[in-house]
Amino acid sequence: MKTVRRLFYLDIVSAVVFVALAFLSLFFFIDFVDELGDVGKRGYTALDAAAYSLLEIPGHLYELAPIAVLIGTIYALARMAQSSEFTILRTGGLGPGRALSLLAGLGLIFAVFTFVIGDYVAPYAEQQAEELRSGFSGGRAGAWLKDRQVSTDGEHNVAVNVASAGSGNQLEGIRIYEFGGDGSLVKRIAAESGTVDRNGRWALRDVEMTRWSGFDATAPVQQPPRIESSKLEAMDWSSGLSADVVAAAVLPLATMSTWELWRYIGHLSANDQAAQRQEIQFWKRAFYPFACIVMVALALPFAYLHARAGGISLKIFGGIMLGISFVLLNNVAGHLGLLRNWTPWLTALVPSGLYLLLSLGAFAWLVRYR
Repeated sequence: MKTVRRLFYLDIVSAVVFVALAFLSLFFFIDFVDELGDVGKRGYTALDAAAYSLLEIPGHLYELAPIAVLIGTIYALARMAQSSEFTILRTGGLGPGRALSLLAGLGLIFAVFTFVIGDYVAPYAEQQAEELRSGFSGGRAGAWLKDRQVSTDGEHNVAVNVASAGSGNQLEGIRIYEFGGDGSLVKRIAAESGTVDRNGRWALRDVEMTRWSGFDATAPVQQPPRIESSKLEAMDWSSGLSADVVAAAVLPLATMSTWELWRYIGHLSANDQAAQRQEIQFWKRAFYPFACIVMVALALPFAYLHARAGGISLKIFGGIMLGISFVLLNNVAGHLGLLRNWTPWLTALVPSGLYLLLSLGAFAWLVRYR
């Protein structure tokens, strides 16, 4: 059994690596050509474009992993079927259950690899790519965050706008608006820059603070509020917004790991904000590695299609079409789930579930009738 496992794993892994390298080379070329259009603007060079394209590779690898696994596994199994190796293994005692368990183990290894790439390597590379790109494009688009604070006169709602995030926990263009219980604006803090630690302590620099006091919305005769303005070189501001939450709001979703998405969803829910988009992204991120197991199961029926006189190219084409249809269905399900307000975990699970049922159905039919 160890010899059979080694034969399967070596052939399949080498084919998957070859397919992945071919796809990544193509995507690198496309990204690099696309970035060449910005060369020469604000000091952006061809070397910067190449570095940006390289940093995009882990993200592409994460997205392409199930397709590469499907095509590589189909190629390896179809080649074994063409040379009658798989037929010999079947007559030697390799039953359908054993073949399925062998590929399931390999699919689990691919799933772990995909999880590591998607949760650690790709987010870090995407963050570095964003840092590189923002240095030549004048910063990122800002983001709004919501918080609650309790003071002596009750609970206050706080709206925070951050123009951009630099390296580490560095923030630029900070605007903080504090509203009283009646919805009136009571304080505005504007800071050129600042840092935030994991405990929610904001260290602001070049601060301009404005207070409004003496306004009572329930009074029969309205009096104009008193306005007090002050400027400070630095000040500390305590908040429930930690560095991870701020980074999650400012940076794109592609740069967030599964754990960061979970924490950001918790923050949005605690502040009564819509989190449907983030929840769908979280469950897609959680279930996506298991698509590799689905892909190896979907490839197994191709080993039972007898094609001793060619036919590998047709099978590879079929594998590419299956992979594209899976990615298409996965993306369409995410958008439909967001539009129709479907259950997030079910929206993320449906594509993999459908293809798993398809693969097991085809496998059972081929084993019984072929």
